[in-house]
Amino acid sequence: MVKIFNDYKDHADFLTVYVREAHPTDEWQMKSNVKEDVCYAQPKTLEQRVAIANDFVQRQKYPLPFGIDDMNDAADHAYSAWPERLYIIDEHGRIAYAGGMGPFKYDPEEVRAWLAKRFGAVTQTTSTAAPAAKP
Repeated sequence: MVKIFNDYKDHADFLTVYVREAHPTDEWQMKSNVKEDVCYAQPKTLEQRVAIANDFVQRQKYPLPFGIDDMNDAADHAYSAWPERLYIIDEHGRIAYAGGMGPFKYDPEEVRAWLAKRFGAVTQTTSTAAPAAKP
């Protein structure tokens, strides 16, 4: 999603919302979480949820705007967001694209295709060459 964000951030607003923990240590711990050292208990308070979200943003150097669901899981319930899901909300506040439930039907390339159809294909290029000197 970071590449899509970088490509389309001048055309669309992006927001990642952290909902309840997908694989907490006190529920359904995954070996991959242990391997990647991302082991958290299910947060019981908003402060705990904020701490986990902040850890993610810092560890991943995550550049997208980031929100945190409340402890009543309002965003999760409204968008069936757990464990992960992609949506596009149009300028009228309507769902224009609802992605499949992750991880198996989580497909950022579908989001890219929707954005490309709407705004045209965009790919940011980065150059490691120094800018040319001006006379």
